[in-house]
Amino acid sequence: MSILNTQQIMEIIPHRAPFLLIDAIEELTAGVRAVGKKCVTFNEPFFTGHFPGEPIMPGVLVVEALAQTGAVAMLSLPENKGRLALFGGIREARFKGKVVPGDVLMLETVITKTKGPVGFGDGRAFVDGKLVASAKLSFMLA
Repeated sequence: MSILNTQQIMEIIPHRAPFLLIDAIEELTAGVRAVGKKCVTFNEPFFTGHFPGEPIMPGVLVVEALAQTGAVAMLSLPENKGRLALFGGIREARFKGKVVPGDVLMLETVITKTKGPVGFGDGRAFVDGKLVASAKLSFMLA
């Protein structure tokens, strides 16, 4: 059972279709951790060109989905309501598997450190319990 649906996510972060890359939040500890879910369908706009005949979700969009999941965690804190989470950096991004139409992408982002408006998180993405991507993310709240 989801904690937040798409409509509730859009009340927290500003992303909208086609760039909202999480469908639901399954677990949430505000300011600490969030687990998101993306049901990947063949109708995603990026599949038109990536790649014709062999649709694969771009790795950079998997990392963006991890960042959006982390943004939900941070912007769920009452003191951060209405703020914007901006990328500060991406380190140690690793891709271990493909994400294709029909997959359910599970996204876990843990906030590891914050200092004022700057923070850091560790993101991991899974399909069928298997790690498909991971990255260390930094962000700034504006």
